[in-house]
Amino acid sequence: MIDLNADLAEGFGRWELTDDEALLEVVTSANVACGFHAGDPSTMRRVCELAAERGVAIGAQVSYRDLAGFGRRTMDVPARELADEITYQIGALEVFARAAGSRVSYVKPHGALYNRCVHDAEQAAAVVAGVLAAGAELPVLGLPGSRLHELAAGAGLPVVAEAFADRAYTDEGTLVPRREADAVVHDPDTVVARALDMAHGRGVVSRDGRRVPVGARSLCVHGDTPGAARLAARVRRELAESGITVRSFA
Repeated sequence: MIDLNADLAEGFGRWELTDDEALLEVVTSANVACGFHAGDPSTMRRVCELAAERGVAIGAQVSYRDLAGFGRRTMDVPARELADEITYQIGALEVFARAAGSRVSYVKPHGALYNRCVHDAEQAAAVVAGVLAAGAELPVLGLPGSRLHELAAGAGLPVVAEAFADRAYTDEGTLVPRREADAVVHDPDTVVARALDMAHGRGVVSRDGRRVPVGARSLCVHGDTPGAARLAARVRRELAESGITVRSFA
């Protein structure tokens, strides 16, 4: 059994990036942008309504305040300020989720914040503090073995291990930075094969050819990849055909 998640609501104003409606027909969990790296109130509302209609779990995709850089630029935000911004983003999304008859079911950092929290204890602790201040014991979706998961579990928050079918891995089991060549896997056949390997516990082949163990309860297919909805649909179909039940962890 495995969850299939994607990043949604990543438009802003008249600019649209993800095919939210099509992806919500496929995924079981929706990482909804909360306005700091992408997304705006109307987009958040619409995606929450669509997710609620389709029974898709709603997650707060929290990030650095970086609209210009799409949340992919590392920023040195003071811990107390970052914690407040995490709480703010969760709270904003919760209003729209509840109005749609649903709720925020988990939290996932985005982009540079996600990668920073793998090793940076201070930033990871700030994210955990922000989640706790939001007032619910929300599961934290992230990279297994990260400082974020270590600190979240220590604070009593459930943690959910995530793997990326369309991202390259290092030999250490971390993601290859996007600024480096071949950080994103574009070939659909390769993405599907990697998803099957991850779901069946066979790990993933790193960029340098080493098979790396990757424990995953949720698989991510990025919504901003061209043809993401078709790719996600194929991944889900082939997971099911291989005996894997695709269902939200929330």
